[in-house]
This record gives sequence, structure tokens and C-alpha cells, in this order.
Amino acid sequence: MSQELKLPRAGGALYSYTPGQSAVIELPDKPLQSRIAFSAAHVVCDPFADADPLNHAQIDWDGTLAYRRHLWSLGLGVAEAMDTAQRGMGLDWARAKELISRSITEAKSVGGRIASGAGTDHLAPGPQVTLEQVEQAYEEQVGFVEGQGGQVILMASRALAACAQSPEDYERVYGRILSQVKQPVILHWLGDMFDPALAGYWGERDVDAAMDVCLRVIRAHADKVDGIKISLLDDEKEIRMRRLLPESVKMYTGDDFNYPALIRGDEQGFSHALLGIFDAIAPAAAAAIHALDNGDETRYSALLEPTVALSRHIFQKPTYAYKTGIVFMAYLNGHQNHFRMIGGAEGARSIVHLAELFVLADKAGLLTDPDRAAERMRHVLKLAGL
Repeated sequence: MSQELKLPRAGGALYSYTPGQSAVIELPDKPLQSRIAFSAAHVVCDPFADADPLNHAQIDWDGTLAYRRHLWSLGLGVAEAMDTAQRGMGLDWARAKELISRSITEAKSVGGRIASGAGTDHLAPGPQVTLEQVEQAYEEQVGFVEGQGGQVILMASRALAACAQSPEDYERVYGRILSQVKQPVILHWLGDMFDPALAGYWGERDVDAAMDVCLRVIRAHADKVDGIKISLLDDEKEIRMRRLLPESVKMYTGDDFNYPALIRGDEQGFSHALLGIFDAIAPAAAAAIHALDNGDETRYSALLEPTVALSRHIFQKPTYAYKTGIVFMAYLNGHQNHFRMIGGAEGARSIVHLAELFVLADKAGLLTDPDRAAERMRHVLKLAGL
């Protein structure tokens, strides 16, 4: 029986909670069939590296690759070196290259699906940056990923957002890159709630107008676009865009608030998945898609709907701090022995936030060993003075 904990509420009041209130999810053992599901995976920090944690934190490669093997064992794909891995927020391009190379090698050894982020984050945004420099930066990163034998996720560019003067500038840059890629890529439209530097992406502040620009790019290069992941946290916008895509182009939901309905779909189609929350809820995500494979929508909803409250909590404003909750889940579930992050990001959420995350994870059946999770939660509470 799990130990009772004293958890804090806002303002300092404590309440009693005993985990183990939901059955742990039974893991599937067959490949997924009806949907493609990528988990944007986090990186495990090396807590014993003698380096500045804010600027030069090191990666624990054994722990990082072990977590990717865990995701592949569930039938999920890995979206590598994305914002969940703190790309551009603690993980620079130099370390991202090593991460991508190691993960692609690991994926090949186990037959796992992988796609890796290519952007322009080694090019500092600024008024002096030119479109030619943005194109060259994209070419360098795309060339690296493809040179490793990997599929590209073409990430949004802060440098392009800073220097582009019009929608036509976006069409020019994306057109050049897409005309050169060796295999179809996944485009990534990341909303400014995830990265404020991407406000007004596609050259338009209005989301519908920006969508029209993005669709023009996709239609002009449909043979070079596998799909698009949009992370706007607006299910109606995603459904609208999904229905306007060329038939050959997939929609990968990046909506960490509304994913159950978007993945289930409607009479006109459905979204595949490329989600940061799938890192934290991997067992439920895999089991739910297996239920869809079997035509069991009731089981699908029973597995995935309880995770929504947890996801909305993890991704609450400021949304970009969601990585802290993702890593905390991995710590609670024994996938790493510490709650440390590159850039010191473990401090980005309050102890009240983490306590509520613990409860929501338990109620969704996502604490694989409630006793271990309770003991680890107790350590974190002690560090907070409780």
C-alpha cells in the first residue's frame, strides 16, 4: 500500500493524499496500425558533470537513449531534438547534432521510427540577418539530418521570424529548402505560446491568414511534404487546416489540450500525432491507439480522456515551461534517478504545480509504481521545505 503524503495547495495549506487510486495501464506488445504517433522526447541531464548547468549542462547519454528505447518498445515513434528536448532552450545545435546522430543509430538498431528537428538555431536572430543566411542555416541542418539517414522535421525559425518582411519571404525560404530535400519532411508550425519569438509566423499575425500562406507552401511542394505538425492549441483551426491539406499530406496534431478528439477524428478524417505530452503519457497513448486499431473507441476514450487534465496542467502558462513536468514524470516513474534538467529548468515550476501533477498522473493510472513515485515525491517535498 502506498504511503500517505502531505501535499501543498496554493497559499501553503496541506492536504493528505495516498497514491494508487487507478489501475496501472497494461502495455501493448504489437505495432500501432491506425495512426502514426510520434513522442517528442526529452533529454536526461547528467547531474554529475562538472559544468555550468545554465550554459554547459551535459547529457546523460545512457539515460537519454534508454528512454527512447522505452518509447519504441511501446510502438511510438521518436521526434528527436525538438522543443521537448529543450531545443533552443538549453540544447544548442552542437549538442543537438550529437543527440540526433546517436538516436538515429539507436533507432536503426531496434527498428524504431524516428524523425529529427532541423532548424536555424545556430543562427542568432537579429535585424542584420538576411534571408540567404536563413536558407544556408536550414540547408546545413537539413543536410546533417539527411546525411545521418534520418527524416527531417523542418522546425520553425526564430531567425526567419525576425527578418522576414512578408509572406513571400516565407514562401521563398521554404520553397528553396523543400526543393532540395531528399525525402518528404514534416513541417512544424509552432505557436507563440510555445515560443514567443515565433509570433506572426508565415508573415501574418492573423492565424487564418498565416494558415493560407502555409497551405500555399504545402500545395506548391506537396511531393516533398510528408505532413505538418501544428501546435496552436486550437482544435478548430487544426481541423480546418486538416480538411484543406492535399490528400497525400498528413496532419500531425501538436495540440496538447485537444488530442483525444483530434486523433480519433471525424467523418472527414483524423490527425496523426506528434506530441510532447506523449513523452509523459506514453503507456496510455500507445494503449489507446491500439484500442483504435481494434475499433474500440470506448476503450480509447477511457484510456486517453483521463490524461487530458494532466496534459492541460503540464502545459499551463507559461506553456514553454512544460518540459519541467515532462521530466518530472520520467523521474517519478523511474526512468531516471534524479530530477535535474539542462539549463536548470527543474526550477521552472512551483512545488504546488508539481504536487498537483503527481495527483493527476496517479488518477490517470500513469504512476507505474505508486510506492516508488510516492517516495520520490517525498524527496522533492523535503527539498521544498515540507
